[in-house]
Amino acid sequence: MASIENAATTFDFLAVKCVPESYVWTEQKDYPVVPESARHDVVPVIDMADGMDSAIAAVARAAEEWGGFLLVGHNVPIELLVRVEEQIKCLLARPAPEKERDACSGGFENGYGVPPYAPYFSKLMCDVMEEFHKETRALGEKVVDMFYKALGLSADHITGGEVERQIRDTMTATMRLNMYPKCPEPECAIGLAVHTDSVFFTFIMQNLVPGLQLLRRGPDRWVTVPALPGALVILIGDLFHVLTNGRFHSVLHRAVVNQDHERVSVAYLLGPPNDMKVAPLDAAIHPGSKAAFRAVTWPEYMVAREKTFGKDVSALTMLRVTEDEGDAELAQGMNN
Repeated sequence: MASIENAATTFDFLAVKCVPESYVWTEQKDYPVVPESARHDVVPVIDMADGMDSAIAAVARAAEEWGGFLLVGHNVPIELLVRVEEQIKCLLARPAPEKERDACSGGFENGYGVPPYAPYFSKLMCDVMEEFHKETRALGEKVVDMFYKALGLSADHITGGEVERQIRDTMTATMRLNMYPKCPEPECAIGLAVHTDSVFFTFIMQNLVPGLQLLRRGPDRWVTVPALPGALVILIGDLFHVLTNGRFHSVLHRAVVNQDHERVSVAYLLGPPNDMKVAPLDAAIHPGSKAAFRAVTWPEYMVAREKTFGKDVSALTMLRVTEDEGDAELAQGMNN
């Protein structure tokens, strides 16, 4: 997506017949894509209605092996998801000259709707997105508790643990609305470059057009996330990777475009307040082990993350505790 600074730089993606040379995406290296018909490398689907114990065990496996999964049985009404999709299409399909009035500025690289945005959004859209926010925020608290239980925390620890409770109660939400138009030359373009999310975790609502891909290692390959009606994608972010001491790992992902269909998605990101120091939970550090990551705030981490965006490496490497630091910390803990 191009940076929008003024009318002269606005590019109408809906009107293009070919990909301009300046927009051709050339990755330094790419990996094969697993065919969607393959029976192996299938993104896990977790049903919250299957029973809590079964769902929690599935969450632990998916978080450890994939860093993401599809969630169904979550009780967010499917008709609400349909209305969200309709409103996003109405907003982002507006003519380019109209959207130019809403272009981000003041340090934002692209997109629309940085406050004050009310004059440009219809009341219907605001109501629909507010309803989606309330439903997804409440679901986020349930998912956090599922992750805690998947780590082995007891119900008493979850409700009584000061750090665990603070994380759940103070999560901040960011919502990003995306539309990927039909692309005349999808092999020459990318919808969203490869990256990890910096937050605790992200919900992604997508329409029935696949395009989100997760990178799996050993051997390296891209796996397309199926577009299942009513399902929400959950992707673990870097700060949750830190919080779980690397047990639940963040996942590199990207969005691709296609020639026949436009794709709509909403990324609903949940992270800590800016002043919260995120460090591995005690429950995530096995006896005799040590914290693998330094404590960091979200803004501090974003500085490191900007240096790795668009590459198939993680900024988490910059937070890793060195062997000498870890040995000193372990020795101090044994002496206390």
